[in-house]
Amino acid sequence: DQTAGKGRTFGRDAVTKLLRNPVFLLSLAYLVVVFWAAAFPSTLSGLFGHGDPWQCDLAYSALPPQPGHPFGYDIQGCDLYANVVYGARPSIVIGLTVTAVSTVIAVTLGTVAGYLGGWVDVLYGRITEIFYGFPYMVAAIVLLTLIGNRSVMTVAMVLAAFSWPHTSRLMRGQVLSTKTMDYVQAARALGASRRHIMRRHIIPNSISPVLVTAALSIGGTIAGEAGLTFIGVGLRMPTISWGLQLSTAQKYFISSPHLLIYPALVLTLTVIAFTLIGDAISEALDPKRH
Repeated sequence: DQTAGKGRTFGRDAVTKLLRNPVFLLSLAYLVVVFWAAAFPSTLSGLFGHGDPWQCDLAYSALPPQPGHPFGYDIQGCDLYANVVYGARPSIVIGLTVTAVSTVIAVTLGTVAGYLGGWVDVLYGRITEIFYGFPYMVAAIVLLTLIGNRSVMTVAMVLAAFSWPHTSRLMRGQVLSTKTMDYVQAARALGASRRHIMRRHIIPNSISPVLVTAALSIGGTIAGEAGLTFIGVGLRMPTISWGLQLSTAQKYFISSPHLLIYPALVLTLTVIAFTLIGDAISEALDPKRH
């Protein structure tokens, strides 16, 4: 009971610290807008102009910002603001999907290897070494090049397949420390099964650093997807994404810089917001700061 009380106090202190952090609150407010754009793009894109990214007219090709069209028009004569708003969904879906899938893989493998040890841990070590042998982006480029139909889910699964080793090793290290605790030894002495101990004691008391790492990785994943799309091995038309907008805009940067500036600005702010939130959570959960 005393341990639970300390845990609740620690949790309340962490939440209070986050709510008093202006950087966290500003980043969270920005991401709320981005998530709203991803979930309900028509409501946000309609705030300025017609809000339809597919309503295009070549007569307006690459025109600069003007009333009713704050970002101007893209090379096809489509409203660039509407395209940037609609481009949020693929990036957010990929970022969250990759993080969720890779975290589940990392927690599962790290927990099993760390708790069971022996030949299971040795096998786990060899598998992670194999994945570490393939540079993350290079492996993703090779696989995506071989895949013909590169949808949002396809790109997400490829990125997730190579995103888990670092987080998994972090989880394994936490498990190795947690399994020596008295409450784990007591549960084992009382005859609790391995599955019960891992689910009720090991994972809940080991996962906090992993969740912080996951929060920090979302922004990097979004940037990675945009980079892959930018070089032509990520998403393809007719998908609307920030990476595709940047890839198209690079050819016209000198004559029409707004084509590159606005998608790049929104992408950069989104990545920074996720990173700042991850840093704030890491600081709030650091017991040395309480």
